[in-house]
Amino acid sequence: MGLDRPLPVQLGSYMVDVLRGNLGVSSQTGHPVLQDLLQRLPATVELSLYSLLVALLLGIPIGAMAAVHAGRWIDRVAQQIAILGASTPIFWLGIVLIFIFYVKLGIAPEPVGRLGTGVQAPPTITGFYTIDSVLTLHWSAFASAVGHLVLPVLVLGFVIMAPLIKMSRAAMSAVLDTDFIQADYSFGLPQWRIIWQDALKNTMISLLTVVGIVLGYLMAGNVIVETIFAWPGIGLYAWNGITSSDYMAIQGFVLVVAIMYVLINLIVDILYTVIDPRVRLA
Repeated sequence: MGLDRPLPVQLGSYMVDVLRGNLGVSSQTGHPVLQDLLQRLPATVELSLYSLLVALLLGIPIGAMAAVHAGRWIDRVAQQIAILGASTPIFWLGIVLIFIFYVKLGIAPEPVGRLGTGVQAPPTITGFYTIDSVLTLHWSAFASAVGHLVLPVLVLGFVIMAPLIKMSRAAMSAVLDTDFIQADYSFGLPQWRIIWQDALKNTMISLLTVVGIVLGYLMAGNVIVETIFAWPGIGLYAWNGITSSDYMAIQGFVLVVAIMYVLINLIVDILYTVIDPRVRLA
């Protein structure tokens, strides 16, 4: 590991290896760290994307309706949901859901891995079990993959829904006060069209920024969820590296997450020009 050499030499050697795609060898698996991370990355991405999808489908409509009915009971309920989501410890929520739905009710599958015991994984095409099982018509794997996704997706989706509710409410409130929205009302356009077409489109820039931040958080911050549900992603790999003092694994995880975070923000900046032509003309 070169720990007997000066720090500048260690850093230079590490940077040269990184540029060559060499992140070292994991002491816990005996495999190259890059190989381990690439093998586990699809599991983390699948969990993160489904969690984000749930948060978007629930958070944006709740925030928008709270802005439309500002000061009413819908607004108060939405604010309480956002506060609860932001303040709930993610590890506690995961344990509670496991206790209720797996231990007590017995309707959730065992919180271990991506598939049930005895279920064969579908042939790898995308690395997403839900998609690969559909493409290969492996329906038992699809049902098992969906069942194992439900609880961790609910945990992550509920927590990250809080900033989406807050931002969508604030953005929608600002848009509803603009002149062109008041003109829509004066023309007698249906309220659903004004809110879900004209107003919502003009909140996309603000929401896209939050989505990029949340997605970056999901890729790096789901270590606890992956550990609780024994989800074989890069988060659990990092946790095992921390507990076993596998420095190469930890360094590789941090570096890969940092690169992904930069790429996500780059994609968000590019999407700005697609959503709002004024950004492209600026």
